[in-house]
Amino acid sequence: MSDYVSRPWLALYGERPAFQRNCYDTALEMFDATVAARGDDIALHYFDGATTWTQLDRAADSLAAYMQTRGFRSGDRLAICTQNNPALVIGLVAAWKAGGAAVLISPMSTLEEFSQFLGTYRPSGLLVLGDIYRDIARTALTDISDTWPVPIVVTASPFDGQSTDDPRVLEESARHRPADTVDLYALTAAHTRPRVRCTIGPGDTAVLLNTSGTTGFPKGAAITHANLMFSTQTYRNWTGVGEMDPILALAPIFHVTGLVAGVTLSMHLGSPLVLTHRIHPMVVADAIRTHRPAFATAAITAYIALADESDLTPEDLTCLRLRFSGGSPIDPDTADRLEAVLGGYIHNVYGQTESTSPSHIVPPGLRAPVDADTGVISVGIPVCNTMVRVVDDNGEEVPVGAIGELVTSGPQVISQYWGNPAATAAALAGGELHTGDVGFMDAEGWFYVVDRSTDVINAAGYKVWPWEVERVLLSHPLVRDAAVVAIPDDYRGQSVKAFVVLDTPQEATGQCPVTEAGLIEFCRARLAAYKYPREVEVVGALPRTSTGKLLRRHLREGSS
Repeated sequence: MSDYVSRPWLALYGERPAFQRNCYDTALEMFDATVAARGDDIALHYFDGATTWTQLDRAADSLAAYMQTRGFRSGDRLAICTQNNPALVIGLVAAWKAGGAAVLISPMSTLEEFSQFLGTYRPSGLLVLGDIYRDIARTALTDISDTWPVPIVVTASPFDGQSTDDPRVLEESARHRPADTVDLYALTAAHTRPRVRCTIGPGDTAVLLNTSGTTGFPKGAAITHANLMFSTQTYRNWTGVGEMDPILALAPIFHVTGLVAGVTLSMHLGSPLVLTHRIHPMVVADAIRTHRPAFATAAITAYIALADESDLTPEDLTCLRLRFSGGSPIDPDTADRLEAVLGGYIHNVYGQTESTSPSHIVPPGLRAPVDADTGVISVGIPVCNTMVRVVDDNGEEVPVGAIGELVTSGPQVISQYWGNPAATAAALAGGELHTGDVGFMDAEGWFYVVDRSTDVINAAGYKVWPWEVERVLLSHPLVRDAAVVAIPDDYRGQSVKAFVVLDTPQEATGQCPVTEAGLIEFCRARLAAYKYPREVEVVGALPRTSTGKLLRRHLREGSS
């Protein structure tokens, strides 16, 4: 039996079962059960506004019925492009009621990206914020109208459902209700539509989510109802969150972490979900004081913002007893600082869009170990029903402690990318997800992620892991952030280039306490000759996704 098949991590489970079964066949069945049990309870907090489960159910019925009158049929797709607004939740449920799937599109998409998403997914309907429709979506719809007209266009306003009109997050928005679209608020206010239910099953696609796009244009992960239900229950069973515990949407709910650890988890528990349109530190701070959430999952950058840019105290945060972080690995020093400043330990969650969020979790009651050799903190242990192996370039398992690619299988792993059989064959062969993340497992079953396989630098035949160089750079007292990429080298094939963000901004005169040449020498004294950076560039910020993942490809493209 291999080191991985023996599942050493099971010894760390405690009272948690090694296997779980889905309580419901579909997410809609789960939603219906909560409406029946808790119809008068609050489902959504949005500033000073509140929506009950019954109100949410009726609003989704109204939208679903309208979609059907416009030709929406089972298996069709409703594209949704909003921030953390009630409209997204209404649209999600409406798509399921009408027998279809929701396509969640980032509101930060450019016109080119938006057009490509519409062309790829070919939705029958679009639910979009009015200002995004005005600035981007209207043009994108015109661009594809000859090949794929979209007959259903519904717009929503971030001002709907509340009266606070908080300028900190709504100042750049407008009360825009385009005349050539149907207004969601007007459509759902009367609740005159009939109850809508189409037949859907566990194998049907529930949500199409774009991957993070760290290595290229995002692919569409086809998440089934069975995938979604398994991961939703995993969060319930592994985090300690209980029924009716308020949940803070501290991550974008149009991404997989915010969707599963926020929207569908709240549906499963009958818990109110706290929404703030955008993740603004002071707005979130006010929401925490007002609504007293017990649980949140977010990128570590969101917690850093709360620590550095809000006036929250540990006393304010005593309600938020369950804090989890996913999206990008946590630096151990950062984890310690946030625990001290925010007054609570943040548990790692690890997974991909393709694994419907969690494949690994650091359970409550345990603290993630830090590997002495690499200095990285563990991303957790595999959750129930989940197998994780570490393999080399030939697909052979490597020994415990050896670095390789993490390969994951389990009920949460998708079976396909939408309309992309080549990508499906490459990443999901044999039902296993080749994550592209490089790391290792220790003897107890804790897993560690050190880099992306596509980011490894080959310098004269030697492998350089970016984290090795970044760790040294971050040890410099004036370096706040760092990223390392490969650049062409006529002699070595590839060399190391570092991008650094300094704590002290460079003065207009060009004087600075540290120079780029000085940083090269700093690394040269601490790294092997083939590892230290040949170039260093000081930048104001590093490019990251909305979930905090570093976009090294943007740095590589800018250096080519």
